[in-house]
Amino acid sequence: MADQLDQLYEQLCEHARETARWGAIAHLLQWDERTMMPSADAENRAEELTLLSAHIHARKTDPRLGELIERLEDSPLAADPLSDTGVTIRRQRRDRDRAMKLPAGLVEELSRTSVLGQQCWQQAREDDDFAAFQPVLEKTLRLKREEAEALGYEDQPYDALLDEFEPDAKTTEVAGVLRELRRELIPLVSALAASDRRPPSEILSRHYPRAAQEAFGREVAAAIGFDFQRGRLDVTAHPFCSGVGPNDCRITTRYDERAPGSALFGTLHEAGHGIYEQGLRADQWGLPLGQDVSLGIHESQSRLWENMVGRSRAFWEHFYPRAQGHHFPESLTGVPLDDFFFAVNEAKPTLIRVEADEVTYNLHILIRFELELELLEDRLPVAELPAAWNAKYRDYLGIEPPNNAQGVLQDVHWSGGAIGYFPTYSLGNLYAAHWFQAAADALGDLDEQFARGEFTPLRDWLRENIHRQGRRFSATELLQHVTGESLSSEPLMAHLRSKYGLLYQLGDLGTGA
Repeated sequence: MADQLDQLYEQLCEHARETARWGAIAHLLQWDERTMMPSADAENRAEELTLLSAHIHARKTDPRLGELIERLEDSPLAADPLSDTGVTIRRQRRDRDRAMKLPAGLVEELSRTSVLGQQCWQQAREDDDFAAFQPVLEKTLRLKREEAEALGYEDQPYDALLDEFEPDAKTTEVAGVLRELRRELIPLVSALAASDRRPPSEILSRHYPRAAQEAFGREVAAAIGFDFQRGRLDVTAHPFCSGVGPNDCRITTRYDERAPGSALFGTLHEAGHGIYEQGLRADQWGLPLGQDVSLGIHESQSRLWENMVGRSRAFWEHFYPRAQGHHFPESLTGVPLDDFFFAVNEAKPTLIRVEADEVTYNLHILIRFELELELLEDRLPVAELPAAWNAKYRDYLGIEPPNNAQGVLQDVHWSGGAIGYFPTYSLGNLYAAHWFQAAADALGDLDEQFARGEFTPLRDWLRENIHRQGRRFSATELLQHVTGESLSSEPLMAHLRSKYGLLYQLGDLGTGA
């Protein structure tokens, strides 16, 4: 009997691995679409990806897969839900149940619209032409409403879409956490704006040659643990990370010779995602234990390396001599470390989410979260979206985009159908603060380690406690398992108050309550 169960389990695993290989082919085509593909081939690429999505959906709904799960889920192999076999069977059941609810035709149309939508968005952003993008967004929203109805939900349609990116999360719970964060952020933003201290930000508007930026970015990414033997760095319009295979992780960035922080911190951010991908169990590739928990947890890795590490003074105590003396001597000669450190940590409202500072970043996310809720529930017509976007930027950040390219068209997500994605960025920031605090408790003085160029202890702690856990736990369960805590804004706010209180010489900022 045991041998028979083992054979059935191996058949289940092989089915999952083969499905993952088809998914990897799709990921590779998507990476190529956003980095190398001639724009004229958009329609053909849409059909290629539609064909693949149909095949992958057919595999996920294959009756044979259902039979294997049914025969295994009441067996001794599933008795312990946290064992390797128990996790695999349990998560395969969850994924199949979700896939079974989606009509094949809807899956194909979503895939096709995603590719064409992203190509349309890219051109619309270049032309600052929201009207050209509006029909695509309207169609995408119609399809996502169909998807939500097909999947079903207990409370509101957004729950069904959020679940794709943050499994088991509920809209009301996420909204509550984000409201708590907003309540604490607003006084901090106001206090920083009232400070007389201003960083010498002109340092970062000098000329930083692209080739030097690329070399420095690769050096930093490798130092924190991104393995270039198992990954690569390329250029794109909107940076992303794509895990193609167990030893093939693609990260991207973009360069501006008058804004070096965009590439550097973008590279750190995507390298953080890549380190997570490379830290997953290779022996479980294609299976739940070789997959990420959620996008919130994935984002926690990128935000931790970008902000908690990459924007720390200790990090620059180690890297600034290299930046100043080797990579950018013409731009940084004579610039004290304190001035540079303050410049890369300037806190002020800005238009572009991906270039926002640690303090204001989550306000950008709140704007998008609230707008996409209104869009999905048809309370906000797409034609009125630019005006609504601008109004929220005035209300939340006190600024207004001069055009749609720097406003409502700046993000790729809605063009690709990623409705429900944006909240995971703020969840990632919250999780990152919890992880960093727990790692410091376990490893000792992280600043001392960073100043010596020692990043491996932190990477290994993350790999053991988070990466190698795969999908054994849900995101909230993982947090409880690793830290013994529930998700809270306090670790993040404590970090922000401490760091920015010193930078802006505001003393004790209290609790912000």
